[in-house]
Amino acid sequence: MKKRAIGAAVLSAVTVAALAFGTNSPTDAKAAKGVNNQKAKNVILFVGDGMGTDHRDAIRLAAVGANGKLAMDDMPAVGRVHTSSGNSFVTDSAAAATAMASGVKSYNGAIGVNMKGKPVQTVLEKAKLAGKTTGLVTTSQVTDATPAAFGAHVKDRSAQSDIAKQYLENSKIDVILGGGEDYWYPKGNEGAHSDAPPEDKTEGSKGTQGNLVNKAQKLGYTYVNNENELKYAKGTKLLGLFANEEMFQQAPEGQGDVYNPQVSLKDMTKKAINTLSQNKKGFFLVVEEEAIDEMAHNNNAELMIKAGKQLDDTVKMAKAYAKTHPDTLVLVTADHATGGLALEKVDNKDNGGNEASKEDGPFAIAHSKEQFVADWTTEEHTSSDVPLNAMGAGSERFTGVYENTYLHDALLKAMNLK
Repeated sequence: MKKRAIGAAVLSAVTVAALAFGTNSPTDAKAAKGVNNQKAKNVILFVGDGMGTDHRDAIRLAAVGANGKLAMDDMPAVGRVHTSSGNSFVTDSAAAATAMASGVKSYNGAIGVNMKGKPVQTVLEKAKLAGKTTGLVTTSQVTDATPAAFGAHVKDRSAQSDIAKQYLENSKIDVILGGGEDYWYPKGNEGAHSDAPPEDKTEGSKGTQGNLVNKAQKLGYTYVNNENELKYAKGTKLLGLFANEEMFQQAPEGQGDVYNPQVSLKDMTKKAINTLSQNKKGFFLVVEEEAIDEMAHNNNAELMIKAGKQLDDTVKMAKAYAKTHPDTLVLVTADHATGGLALEKVDNKDNGGNEASKEDGPFAIAHSKEQFVADWTTEEHTSSDVPLNAMGAGSERFTGVYENTYLHDALLKAMNLK
């Protein structure tokens, strides 16, 4: 992932206020009206990378207006998640995803390992051992930090070819859909997506573990690289790589920024659900929208909002599936917040800071004549808590205020796994 290293963190006033309340245990099931406490046969975990509360609010205002509800907000179980890593009060995506996947706090950059660099089994791996099918869907590289932490164990998140090989040989993930073809082919062995494309000349095959696409096919995976192939793909094991790197181009507004994935997050997720649900024992699926984070790193509110709308459309589809399959648990959360975002009224007297961190907009508020601006305070991650919403089987376990490690424990309990 082409991100800046986490620099000076921003501890927002909102976070300070949240810390004052302390960390409460999740509330009793009876306190959350409408939640479902039955065993979860299926789990669909959505991660809006970098999506804090104000990011959700910006998406909501632009998509459905001040009085509307996003699909991801309209769920009966509501939680708030602390995001610190094992070596910093400001996490990166790798440590945050490791906490959610394995239930341990680790150092920034860690993928599925503890503070000593020792592998720690993930909830996805435990679901696989219990006979469930498993899947990873993302608009980032499929081997990027968030999906990787659920299906691999490396000391450094940059070892993306090692991660891909572990997906195939160790965790044996059934469905893998997203970008990142460059890490599946060795240098000089161009895949379906051209090396040095016009939009980014630095992209190109750079794998370190041989031709992993060929390896996947020998292991029984159906390999696809475009929307049409995905649509008609058959079988129970599926690998889809739809871009060299991320499935978008991250940049400030007007400087080469593009969010138009070759295959939409919704279509990838729908195909993953259809494929995984062939298993009578159920499935565990992680779905990530990466562009929320990377556009926030570039203080690009326009495309952050566009990506957020795509995520919400995908959540809406998953909720419809869960309503006809009541043994399904759907969760939406984030690994951390990015950009120190605040939403404000349009005020020409407030220039919002310097070139690196400034006001962005204005943006129309749906179903009204009002507008808002996005005021960025950093280009990096912050320590803010992130929201979590859940519905379906076992969702009562996710109400309250808790550490990100709690998600691992609660997911196991929801599925009745040890």
